[in-house]
Amino acid sequence: MGLTQPLTAAEVVSEDLDYICGNLSEEFGRMEGKNLLIVGGAGFLGYYLVQSVHRWNGQMDPARRIRLTVFDNFGRGRPQWLTDVADGSEWITLQRHDIRDPLPADMADYPYVVHAASIASPIYYRKDPIGTMDGNVNGLRTLLDYFLAQKEAGKETGGFLFFSSSEIYGDPFPQFIPTTEEYWGNVSCTGPRACYDESKRYGETLCVNFARQYGLPIAMARPFNNYGPGLKITDARVLPDFARNILSGQDVVMLSDGAPTRTFCYVADAVCGYYKVLTRGRPGEPYNIGQERPEISMKKLAQITVDAARELFGYEGRVVTGVSDDAEYLTDNPNRRCPVIEKARRELGYNPTVDVHDGVRRALIWYRENQTAEER
Repeated sequence: MGLTQPLTAAEVVSEDLDYICGNLSEEFGRMEGKNLLIVGGAGFLGYYLVQSVHRWNGQMDPARRIRLTVFDNFGRGRPQWLTDVADGSEWITLQRHDIRDPLPADMADYPYVVHAASIASPIYYRKDPIGTMDGNVNGLRTLLDYFLAQKEAGKETGGFLFFSSSEIYGDPFPQFIPTTEEYWGNVSCTGPRACYDESKRYGETLCVNFARQYGLPIAMARPFNNYGPGLKITDARVLPDFARNILSGQDVVMLSDGAPTRTFCYVADAVCGYYKVLTRGRPGEPYNIGQERPEISMKKLAQITVDAARELFGYEGRVVTGVSDDAEYLTDNPNRRCPVIEKARRELGYNPTVDVHDGVRRALIWYRENQTAEER
């Protein structure tokens, strides 16, 4: 990645934003002077999706700046970072809006639209399965209808990005791992994760058919285990949980036997991929966005995190095994998840470079200064 060894969260974020902007000069250039709408911009991925545009704008003449609007219902709080960025920029507008509701009557013209409004943590989407499905299906349909109306009115339609998920593959059969975009999936339509998995699958079907029937530039990204700054320590996913254990002086607790394997993609690399899909993705096409290697077990990830914490903080804990209070915590949890990213590499120039050891270290530095999170 060519980065230094940062000591503070601010240094981590600043270096990451420079890295993103340096890798997206062509993609941001396509959006220069135009309007971009990010729905769900207060969430994890919004952290760098929004701030990278803010960093880019700060380097550009006014006429070349991207005019960014963020819609969010702030269901898990209005983060201070987002308020700070918007207050300091005349080119970023925040609007409280739940995408499950009708769009505002005074909607501006947005040639670029990102639908990132989705509950992505299993702990949280299982608490509101209907709301999860409504955002991924009904909210998406609302945005697609808007995008079509833009075209029919003779307005520019530059790109539409739907955040799908690697969860659409379910628990792939061994012969389909590593997994390409052509794999149809092995997914339960009735299990505890189905509200998320199946609504993302149907969302992709909506996108594909809007692209084909109406000739719209709509593409889908399938994220594979993103992590890093912006992912709240309260999110109940594996790395935030490990970080919370470490920073409270506890042992790192695995809520499984540690055998399931994943590849992990640092958020700065992932955001580069998402903007490439938005601006360059082929209409109606899905793209895996993640890291191809190394595929590591949860036990290995826990040990990498502990080793990094020892180096950074003098941490003295160890990895232990626990049991979740949630009886369905591991139900339908895939045993392996590993993407093939050749399609994104070949068509979009996507090239993730951040090693998991470096990424975990950077994440821990950020978590040390972000141990609380707005939840309302």
